[in-house]
Amino acid sequence: MIDKLEALAERHRELEVRVSDPDLVKDPAAYRDTMREHARLSETMVLYDEYKHALSDLEGARSLGRDEKDPDMRAMAQDETRTLEARIGDLETRLRDRLIPRDPLDDKNTIMEIRAGTGGDEAALFVADLFRMYSRYADSRKWKIEVMNLNETELGGYKEIVFSISGESVYESMRWESGVHRVQRVPETEASGRIHTSAVTVAVLPEAEETEVDIRTEDLRIDVMRAGGPGGQCVNTTDSAVRITHLPTGLVVHCQDEKSQIKNKAKALRILRARLFDLEESRRQAERAAERKSQVGSGDRSERIRTYNFPQNRVTDHRVDLTLYKLDLVLQGDMGEIVEALKASAREAVLKVDRP
Repeated sequence: MIDKLEALAERHRELEVRVSDPDLVKDPAAYRDTMREHARLSETMVLYDEYKHALSDLEGARSLGRDEKDPDMRAMAQDETRTLEARIGDLETRLRDRLIPRDPLDDKNTIMEIRAGTGGDEAALFVADLFRMYSRYADSRKWKIEVMNLNETELGGYKEIVFSISGESVYESMRWESGVHRVQRVPETEASGRIHTSAVTVAVLPEAEETEVDIRTEDLRIDVMRAGGPGGQCVNTTDSAVRITHLPTGLVVHCQDEKSQIKNKAKALRILRARLFDLEESRRQAERAAERKSQVGSGDRSERIRTYNFPQNRVTDHRVDLTLYKLDLVLQGDMGEIVEALKASAREAVLKVDRP
């Protein structure tokens, strides 16, 4: 571990020089990547310095505990030794986590797609609930949300909503949201008060840069049409909606959220680019599935990952056996405990693969 940390310390010294180079800002992509790596390594170096100081203090405390003649001083040194040993153990755990190779996708922005599944209007209402939950969590992380396409229902739900989230390490936190989300509650439309079970699917796609996915114009069929929906400005009045079909894969993207056909086309291309990038990444992951299998699940959107039980105010993530009795707060965006549990479980799975 020490050898790896010393290598990171050397890399950190190199980055210290590079971030002070005035020419770096001339390349925005290189500047962004360099500053991100520098920030992450700076956090690791703070822990490493604490670790080295703690080791030095431990050596002194052990020496005092052996050689000190005064019984009270010796007892104090022994107490200090135990405290430092516990602290060093914690620092070693945190440093090992830092040494796990970072997935290059973790720093990407995301495009999320939430769709109503079984449950009709009740499922569509829950799509809206999940979108509000993610929006409030994004606000708490100072991330930016942009709605790219939505299909509203008369009752205020969404059959489908597609949106992007941009900010620091978005995909690292949100990637585990992919899958089937099940809700158990009494629908507002249910007069008898029976509990219904509905489901929605969530897809989390890493957003690709234009240079990462080559989309040829001849591979696209672009159709324009009038926007549809329950009402509102420009609905069924202008040909602003855009549908793009990627002929080689059969992927179809529809956007009608903007009043401008040009803006809808640009958003549709962003979504298509993300889906194509996700297809290629899924293929690569399948090739190395044996060594990268994670206990938090594959992210397969057919996998049931979480249940939201309203009568018991309970939310359960089935991949990490985490149950919280604060569903009301989670739906207000208090997702931190769930997100951190999933990230920790993923890290532990990687460590198990790496251990001999």
